[in-house]
Amino acid sequence: MVTVYRDRENPILVGESRNSWEAQGAFNGCPIKSKDKVHIFYRAQSSPILHNGVVMEVSSIGQATSKDGIHFGEHHQFIFPEFSWEQFGCEDPRITKLENKYYIFYTALSDFPFSAKCINVGLAITKDLKKIEKKHRITPFNAKAMALFPEKINGRIYAVLTANTDIPPAKIAIADFDCEEDLWSESYWKNWYSTLDEHAIPLQRNSNDQVELGAPPLKTKKGWLLIYSYIRNYLGTQKIFGIEAALLDLKNPQKILGRTDLPLMVPEEEYELYGKVPNIIFPSGALIKNKKLVIYYGAADTTCCVADCDLEALIKEILEEKKGHLSCKRFENNPILEPISENAWEAKAVFNPTAIREKGLTHIFYRAMSKDDTSVIGYAWTKDGKNIDGKADEPVYAPREKFEMKLQPGNSGCEDPRMTKIGEDIFMCYTAVDAKNAPRVALTSIKVRDLVRKNWNWANPKLISPPGIDDKDACVLPEKIKGKYVFFHRIQPSIDINFFDNLNFEEGRLLEQNPIMFPRKGMWDNKKIGLNTVMKTKVGWLMIYHGVSEENSSYRIGAALLELHNPEKVIARTKYPILEPEMAYEKEGIVPNVVFPCGAVRMGAKLYIYYGGGDRVIGGATIEMDKILKMLTE
Repeated sequence: MVTVYRDRENPILVGESRNSWEAQGAFNGCPIKSKDKVHIFYRAQSSPILHNGVVMEVSSIGQATSKDGIHFGEHHQFIFPEFSWEQFGCEDPRITKLENKYYIFYTALSDFPFSAKCINVGLAITKDLKKIEKKHRITPFNAKAMALFPEKINGRIYAVLTANTDIPPAKIAIADFDCEEDLWSESYWKNWYSTLDEHAIPLQRNSNDQVELGAPPLKTKKGWLLIYSYIRNYLGTQKIFGIEAALLDLKNPQKILGRTDLPLMVPEEEYELYGKVPNIIFPSGALIKNKKLVIYYGAADTTCCVADCDLEALIKEILEEKKGHLSCKRFENNPILEPISENAWEAKAVFNPTAIREKGLTHIFYRAMSKDDTSVIGYAWTKDGKNIDGKADEPVYAPREKFEMKLQPGNSGCEDPRMTKIGEDIFMCYTAVDAKNAPRVALTSIKVRDLVRKNWNWANPKLISPPGIDDKDACVLPEKIKGKYVFFHRIQPSIDINFFDNLNFEEGRLLEQNPIMFPRKGMWDNKKIGLNTVMKTKVGWLMIYHGVSEENSSYRIGAALLELHNPEKVIARTKYPILEPEMAYEKEGIVPNVVFPCGAVRMGAKLYIYYGGGDRVIGGATIEMDKILKMLTE
């Protein structure tokens, strides 16, 4: 995934308090090159004043100049409310030079309180960036964020704008004109709006999401690069503002050649998380400089900031998005294990299995749940990894200590095992639950010889995480790193790592929070994550983990690569999940939309992943090891 780097000097533009017209903010800036300077036009927010009979903060458009596009000075007000159609504010400019003129489109506010009908597009035209020659109201309907293409296409003037921004769903759409005067022709726009769907670029993925044009289009060899705002869950309570990109055909800009499916950026830095409107980044301009795409954006509706990325890499990624992504192949006979109503201990559900390969068999240990929500560990085995050859009639591991006995109605017992072979022992971490206190990590072990012979001589379990802290998803690496045993576990919201001298936990030290991975905003694992299994490869420790999304609480499976001799360092994570709920037994169940693995084994060139589907059944899937490692190392 292309990495976007924020400038260390962010924010690059802030409102100057001595200028009352921009004292409350200077944001959503759009740059334009002119000779040896970069001019930025931005939304300026005034201190509260009495304006047209209303005490309010008034928006106007400021201008500042710079030699390097980073250090701006000489602030002055360039566009301000003059006419009735813009009398309550001028916002969010986009500037394009076409032939010998500069066209600055902006949001024009004609009434207060603001409503969709009073939010339209305005235009200011200048030849020298010093004096406005003309001003026009453009759209007779609700719209924002309009910009011209910087050259004619097939002899015609082209523009892109966002219609219905305040009466979602908004649509980013293309308009083309015979001549300049058509830009402000009311009859043209009424006719265009009546067939809006014919002009729209299909960028919205979900009906709850929102799109809005960001920067004016940039011409590249491969197509018109469009940077835009994509707001996930716009109609919900957890909005996620992101910046995305698309590539449009050079001769037919309504045709999408490719697009990013995940945000290039989401709010992360303090100046993006805190401000007049928190948790917002909004792209408003862009330049191409030294083979880099430089994105200008507003942060928290307060300041102007800048970030850049490799242009060629971005375009390559955009064009390759349509080729799909690496994903697991499900077993044809899924689900391989289901609840058995005749067995009370596994009558309700069987799910979340771990697996270990010994003596030509894959040994599968799974969480089984009774009707009263008590969890035990069941066992099954398979020679080929796909077809179950046999299973135990009784649990092979059941609650035995007070910390995993039911203290009140609810889930209790031994949940979600993870197994690791170290020498002649197999260690099993699992979640101990008593239905009253916070879940804790427990550790037990069994000799390899006993497991193979199905002699269930487990060591007495011990709690290895502290009381009162919800801790789950734990496992230990199969070998020491720098003389230490390495444990992974999950204390929300992170996957954590700890190092121990031994495995007896007799000194009183327990697992503690030491994060190496967090949920990623705007991505498939943006709500919470948890470890499933870790195995050694030549290029690093391959971690299979699950991620949950904010949008629909769907559980998906991804992978990460950790440095071999320093597993605290995460080298890479998969951009997309390698398995997500698609089948009925994954989308339906006790908890819908869940694929949740606790174990995997390597057989030949493939990794066999075993997972719970819908918190009710067990499925399996394979993925080629060389492909997943190649994806992570690239």
